[in-house]
Amino acid sequence: MSENTPWTVGRLLQWTTDYLKGRGADSPRLDAEVLLAQSLGCERIGLYTAFEESPDEETRAKFRELVRRRAEGVPVAYLVGRREFYSLSFRVTPDVLIPRPETEHLVVALLDAAKQCAWSEPAICDVGTGSGIIAVSAAKHLSGARVTAVDRSAAALAVARQNAEAHGVADRIEFVQSDLLSELPRSRQFDCVASNPPYVSAAEMEQLPREVRDHEPREALLAGPRGTEVIQRLLGQAAAHLKPGGHLLIEISPMIHEAVLEMLAASAEFTDVATIKDLARLARVVRARRAEA
Repeated sequence: MSENTPWTVGRLLQWTTDYLKGRGADSPRLDAEVLLAQSLGCERIGLYTAFEESPDEETRAKFRELVRRRAEGVPVAYLVGRREFYSLSFRVTPDVLIPRPETEHLVVALLDAAKQCAWSEPAICDVGTGSGIIAVSAAKHLSGARVTAVDRSAAALAVARQNAEAHGVADRIEFVQSDLLSELPRSRQFDCVASNPPYVSAAEMEQLPREVRDHEPREALLAGPRGTEVIQRLLGQAAAHLKPGGHLLIEISPMIHEAVLEMLAASAEFTDVATIKDLARLARVVRARRAEA
C-alpha cells in the first residue's frame, strides 16, 4: 500500500484491528470500531456508511491516543466512559467496576421477585452499588420502588448518582456512604437486599486478565484469602435489615458457590436458598429469603 494512500475509516479499522490483535486484545475489531466511533463522535453503525471517508488529523490524533492506551491494557469502557447494561447506557470511570452481562441475572432475579411477591412500592437496598447499575435498573423497571444505594466509596457514589440522574430516577434513590450496611439504622427494613460484592480470592486475583487486575478498582474485586469474607459479613447485616420473608440476592463466583451455600445453610436467619445459573450453566446468583419471625 502506497504511503500516500489516504487513512480512510476502513483502513484505520483494519490497521488498528491487526495492531490490537498482535497485543492480545480479545476483541480487536470491536475495540477498534468503538474507539474510532468515539473519536468521530458517532455511533458504531455510522462507520459502515463512512468506510471511504478520511477523518481529519485532529480526529486521527484522538484515535491514536485511545488506541495507544488500549494497547497498554486500559479497558475500552474506561476510554469511552460508558458501558451498556440491561439495555441502558451507564457512565463508568476507574472508580467503579465495569458492568458485566453476568450481573443482569441478578437484576432479572430482583424483578422476578418483585413480580412474584406483587410488590407495589418495594424498599430495595443495593449494597456495593458501584456505578449504580442495579439500583438504577431496579428504579427504572419498578416504578413504585424506593431504592437505597450503598457504597463505601464516595467517588463510586458520585458516578452512581450521575447515572441515576441521567436515567430520571434520582428522586427515588437514596445514596449512602457505608461499609456494607453498617451505617444504616437498624430501623431501616427492606423487601430486598441485592448485592454484587467483592468475591475474588487472593489467588484468583493474580489470575485475572491484566486489564481487570491492573485497571479496575481492587477494593471492588478482592474479598480476601477465601473470596467469601465480604459475603460472610453481608449475610448477618442483611438479616438484620430484611423484613420477614424479604429476599436476599447475591452475585457470586462459581468458585465460591458451595461455600456460600454452606454459610446460608448454617444460618437460621435464611430459608428457601436457591441458585441461579448463567447462560454457561455456571452458578452466578444465590437467592434466599429472610426466615419468618
